[in-house]
Amino acid sequence: MTAPRTIDGAALRRALPMAAAIGALRAALRDGTDPESDPPRTVVPVEHGQLLLMPARRRRYAGVKIATVAPANPAAGLPRVQGRYLLFDAPTLSPLALLDGIELTTVRTAAVSALAVDLLAGPEAGHLVLFGTGPQARGHLDALRVVRPLTRVTVVGRTPAHVERFAETARRDTGLPVAPGDPSAVATADLVACCTTARTPLFDGALLAPHATVTAVGSHEPDAREVDSGTVRRCTVVVESRAAAVREAGDLIPELAAGRLDRAALIPLADLATGAATVDRTRPRLFKSVGMAWEDLVVAGAAYEADAAEDA
Repeated sequence: MTAPRTIDGAALRRALPMAAAIGALRAALRDGTDPESDPPRTVVPVEHGQLLLMPARRRRYAGVKIATVAPANPAAGLPRVQGRYLLFDAPTLSPLALLDGIELTTVRTAAVSALAVDLLAGPEAGHLVLFGTGPQARGHLDALRVVRPLTRVTVVGRTPAHVERFAETARRDTGLPVAPGDPSAVATADLVACCTTARTPLFDGALLAPHATVTAVGSHEPDAREVDSGTVRRCTVVVESRAAAVREAGDLIPELAAGRLDRAALIPLADLATGAATVDRTRPRLFKSVGMAWEDLVVAGAAYEADAAEDA
């Protein structure tokens, strides 16, 4: 039996550029992938965080991500999220590859956001306000540059030194004007990306311009929020899956529970990708992502194929 291919973070980035990851997710949705059928994420609380289990199956491949979330890790210089992804051949369930779970999660999360932005934002969206300074923030900057002609980036974070370091590195790597800012910057934003571990809202939704598109990806926990009730009520709300949003989207659950947001009003991302739904462009748009197993599987399969092709 052939040993599974090992794909570390560097190999995954090399084999699957962000544009390819976005394209793979778009193709999967247009090809009939139904996120509503995804198995629910299994979350097991442990002393220092959570163990997560995320299985999925789609046509050629099956797979499972085993991840950990340890909130105290960054203070010790370790990643908050760690894990591995095991990819299988669907017909035989033979293991094909073991992939780095951190890089896979970073790529698929940012790629899904970029796909949503491409379907929701105006074509000339140029000013990005980015909340966060970690791997997801950088992944979103790289992904959103693929789908929109960014002209400037405002970075907002809790620790000034981290914000300045992020801005300096991003300026060097992208050539874009990247500068620290504060939450009021959303008033002039075309795009707002929330990539934090915040438990409470990051900005006042009343400040958003009608053309703004917001992505919120920081949490899959029902009691954590990055956007306020005003943002949810003002926006057309797009989700990966209605069922997953009702279970895990802390940004939406209070409004759903209070009856101020109707589950039926949530627009599935797949409906936008296939053209089955359109959005009201006279009001802001919000894409709330919780991260789903089908996304991991699509990106892992595409990375495996690209990595194998390099050796062919």
